[in-house]
Amino acid sequence: MIASAAERNKQPILQALKQHLRPAATATGSSLVLEVSSGTGQHVACAAPHFPDLTFQPSEFDEDMFDSIRTHVKAGGLTNVREPLKVDASAPFSQWAGGNLKAGCLAAIININMIHISSNKAVEGLFTAAGALLGPGGRLLTYGPYANDGLITPESNVQFDRTLRSRNPEWGLRDISRDLAPLAARSGLSLAHTEDMPANNKFLVWQKAA
Repeated sequence: MIASAAERNKQPILQALKQHLRPAATATGSSLVLEVSSGTGQHVACAAPHFPDLTFQPSEFDEDMFDSIRTHVKAGGLTNVREPLKVDASAPFSQWAGGNLKAGCLAAIININMIHISSNKAVEGLFTAAGALLGPGGRLLTYGPYANDGLITPESNVQFDRTLRSRNPEWGLRDISRDLAPLAARSGLSLAHTEDMPANNKFLVWQKAA
């Protein structure tokens, strides 16, 4: 399965990962990277070859996507990507991946284009899990469209936000400073870097204290 949006944005995201993923592994001493909401598997298949010393764990709530993830991994001949596991971000992190993820075991969590189409409980669960599962100095790396300081720009993102909220009142562009930063702080994370990306998206680096 090929998602056109993932195909368009996988290279810019890869460039951001090249800057921000390895420092997390160095800081934590862990080589395990969890991708939450892997979708088709295009992103993990694009990134993994560039980090042969890291191990990637893809995950999805929708188990129907597992075959697509496996297909992309197999096509790339990747040996550092594990079998996909089910993760429900709205569930307690102790239940993620069948309870096989232990506190402090992760160098990083990657989360691409999930936050704006998720329930409040799922977004809260993502940050809570990051605070527990990341090792000291670990990073939660998120990508997507966001509001900030109560503002959404440009107008196309304003319209996108309205469309999402009309489909589900809990969906929509989360505000970095008003919604996400307080969630992060409660989990021992802080916003270390914000990078503007193509198509009015942003790449955010949330870092756990060392």
